[in-house]
Amino acid sequence: LRQLAVCIEKMPFVKVIKSKSYFKRYQVKFRRRREGKTDYRARKRLTIQDKNKYNTPRYRFVVRITNKDVICQFVRALIVGDEVVCAAYAHELPRYGIPTGLTNYSAAYATGLLAARRLLTKFGLADKYQGQVEATGEDYNVEPLEDGPRPFKAFLDVGLVRTTTGHRVFACLKGALDGGVDIPHSETRFCGFDKEKKKLDAEVLREHIFGQHVAEYMNTMKDEEPQKYQEQFAKYVEAEVEGDDLEDLYKNAHAAIRADPSSKLTEKKVPEVQKRFHQVRRSLQQRKDRVRQRKEQIAKKLAAGAE
Repeated sequence: LRQLAVCIEKMPFVKVIKSKSYFKRYQVKFRRRREGKTDYRARKRLTIQDKNKYNTPRYRFVVRITNKDVICQFVRALIVGDEVVCAAYAHELPRYGIPTGLTNYSAAYATGLLAARRLLTKFGLADKYQGQVEATGEDYNVEPLEDGPRPFKAFLDVGLVRTTTGHRVFACLKGALDGGVDIPHSETRFCGFDKEKKKLDAEVLREHIFGQHVAEYMNTMKDEEPQKYQEQFAKYVEAEVEGDDLEDLYKNAHAAIRADPSSKLTEKKVPEVQKRFHQVRRSLQQRKDRVRQRKEQIAKKLAAGAE
């Protein structure tokens, strides 16, 4: 027995057999955790409100970026679920003069600006908190009025993305800040922040806000590889947008967003012929005709067999 115990201690791999007690006490994780969609540790800290603030809502500025769209929402958490107070999408930008490139850094900034101006208009704060009207690239913090309502405050919710310096979610953040919403932040994640100097280069950030990094690439490719330019920037060519036009294009879009940030419902076109993906029910007369035709076919086959 002593030798057997020594052998068991020296065994490198021992299979762990989970007992009945383990499975009786096992508790499954939340569904969205199992699906890998929600970071509940972050969500708890973003949604839990102090008890002494009673039913005061705690707003989140939710930013999500897909392959074809940028989504900015102001959300508050309720017992029954999250409520979206205001939302803006990059696919709305063509209405403001940005025809294509709806997921780049400049479009992300414009979407954040649109969300902020739309929200403040809804709550009647648009005139009191104009934000930074001219985008200079400098860091901006909303200052509360002495004799007026406090600025609208929200907390950035980036989901599961890697919060790297220069990420487009921070372009949305910058747009919302310049739009006049108070969001706690630091300038370390904006495009143009120098990690060694620990300083934000406002000129670099301004160039990205107005699409100058795209314009430079467009002009270089147009001169060196015209064929590739026609393929890669086909949507820009179709919209007749040149690299040198981008700065004015985004400036005009920012002005148009501030002039009218309201959302407009799209007109749903009803197709002339409705598509049907299920078999249409036959009428009584059609069913009787079908039975008659089947009988005639069977009679013909029997007659042919008898001959």
